[in-house]
Amino acid sequence: MKSDIKKYFWDTDIKKSDAKKHPDYVIIRLLEYGNPPAIKWLFSHFSKNQIRRAIKKRRGLSSKSVIFWKHFFNIKDSEIPCLRKSYQKTQKTHWHQ
Repeated sequence: MKSDIKKYFWDTDIKKSDAKKHPDYVIIRLLEYGNPPAIKWLFSHFSKNQIRRAIKKRRGLSSKSVIFWKHFFNIKDSEIPCLRKSYQKTQKTHWHQ
């Protein structure tokens, strides 16, 4: 990985990491924490379809980030598990028990 993005993987042994083997992990981490150069790196190494798929599939984005990226990629709420009403009801239930 490029040294510009290594700082976003503080919890990973970067020498053993391969962005191509774990694309969703890399994508979500950079979408959540990345600065403009990191986002530019992301778009140069992954297709928009790969990024869209990661947003729809993986957890790890804050509410603010998921809302920004869903608008950027024109993704429907129903395609993102954490934005589905049934998921939100389940989460509320856990906290009120």
